Amino acid sequence: MRVITGSAKGTHLKTLEGLDVRPTTDRVKEGMFSSIQFDLAGSTVLDLFAGSGQLGIEALSRGAKQAVFVDHSPQAIKVIKENLEKTGFTSKAQVYQKESEQFFAYCPDRFFDFIFLDPPYRKDILQEILPNLAKKIKESGKMICEHEKDLEMPEKIFNLRLKKEYFYGKIVVSVYAFEEEESE
Repeated sequence: MRVITGSAKGTHLKTLEGLDVRPTTDRVKEGMFSSIQFDLAGSTVLDLFAGSGQLGIEALSRGAKQAVFVDHSPQAIKVIKENLEKTGFTSKAQVYQKESEQFFAYCPDRFFDFIFLDPPYRKDILQEILPNLAKKIKESGKMICEHEKDLEMPEKIFNLRLKKEYFYGKIVVSVYAFEEEESE
């Protein structure tokens, strides 16, 4: 696993060990970032269920101003911090060892330009937390969710609408953005 492009391009990142670990592939990661690459400069991003932190680190490498990493696992937090140190992004990062619900209670509203989600598959976590996340994103922001192909995602979450889906075999990336107001 490596940083694909930007200031830390080519840096190999440490990953977690174990059967439950499923790092985002370079192909999927490139797809996630291709639609937002020109909007990342100066942005604030959330990498929820961060694992190794590779999505937030990729965003920082591509010009994001700040990244917030959240994971409940102490092992994940250790790996994230090591990867931030290796890429030189420690000063641009905040790392929290919390469950997502704990983090929502702590986090201010409308704070993030981009939210990256890659929760454990087949645990029905995504649909449960999407309403909370919709309250944490700026109106110009996007929420990018990686999930299994057979998971049915809602078309709308409050004012966020499913704008695009990208298919990579058994993996889907769903992109949500705020609905644009209808012109009269």
